This record gives sequence, C-alpha cells and structure tokens, in this order.
Amino acid sequence: MSTALIVEDCLSDQELLSGCLMQGGLNVLKAINAEDAVAKINRHKPDVIILDVVLPDRSGFELCRELKAQAETSKIPIVICSTKGGKLNQRWGLKHGADAYLVKPIDQTELVDTVKNLLRS
Repeated sequence: MSTALIVEDCLSDQELLSGCLMQGGLNVLKAINAEDAVAKINRHKPDVIILDVVLPDRSGFELCRELKAQAETSKIPIVICSTKGGKLNQRWGLKHGADAYLVKPIDQTELVDTVKNLLRS
C-alpha cells in the first residue's frame, strides 16, 4: 500500500485530505510544517507528498524546490494543494517541480485520481 505525506498546517484541511486519501486506499502521514515534513520524509520515504503553499516556517514552493533538487527525494511526486489558485501561482508551483497543482477547496475525487495517476507513472 502506498503512503502519502500531507504537509498542511490547517488541521481541518489536514483531516479532510487525510480522510480522502485513506478512503482512496493510501496510508497517510501528516506534517504541520516544512521541518516536520523533512524529518518524516527522511524517516518514512513516502510515495507521494501533498503540499500546502502557505506553511508557518517556509513556503511550500521553497520546500518543493528543495525536495526536487535532492537525489534521494527528487523522484517523489509532489501535489501542491493551495488556496492560491491563480494561473501565476500554478505555473510557479510547476516551475519549482510540483507534479500537479490542485486548488482548494479540493475536489476529493480529483485529488485521489491525481495521486493514483502519479503513483502509477
């Protein structure tokens, strides 16, 4: 069974994403900031990362770029889920290495489908 790491500081969003992915058949890990996420990535090696843009300690864009630049994490698919839904933000996320960009409020089916498609490729 694949494991997803949700990096989200809003606990209600974290629970919504977690429930959605668990119903989709994934194991779920949770982190509330970038530092917590890096520790969990190093310890658990998740198969996919769901990443918010606005985090308390660092931008999700910055964390995405850092993860994609490191050999040991560069192949982990990253889905950015953010309220920042403008085309510029979406392009910026993809430019920093995100494999997909979904706008909150998320469509739960779209999230599960996106994650499963990335895990298959």
